[in-house]
Amino acid sequence: MADNKGFQLHIITPDRVFYEGEVDMVEFNTTEGQIGILPGHIPLTVIVKPGILNISEPEGEKEAALHAGFAEILPDKVTILAEIIEWPSEIDEERAEAALHRAQERLRHKSKETDVARAETALQRAIARIQVLK
Repeated sequence: MADNKGFQLHIITPDRVFYEGEVDMVEFNTTEGQIGILPGHIPLTVIVKPGILNISEPEGEKEAALHAGFAEILPDKVTILAEIIEWPSEIDEERAEAALHRAQERLRHKSKETDVARAETALQRAIARIQVLK
């Protein structure tokens, strides 16, 4: 059973340690759906899907655009190995809007050369970036 104590969250990218700290809860998208993690969660490993990462700290809430990676969940620690993750202050809104329109166009005008999975992932990433800015 979960107690009132939080757990450690570590988010690591190839370029940097994005986040380290004690949190009360973390939520993000996986290939199986959205997951919310509280202290005492059962051990689990999941694949991250593009979307919004919500971090609940004792001081308040934080959000970031999380694009892809893996997460190891333990009762007292969560480690996310992210390919790309961005704080809202790191996102260029015009660039995100342009990426959204490009991905929509690729999906709207599919051809044999269109990599649909890649276009859908680009669309999900652009949507996550735009949503985290709102």
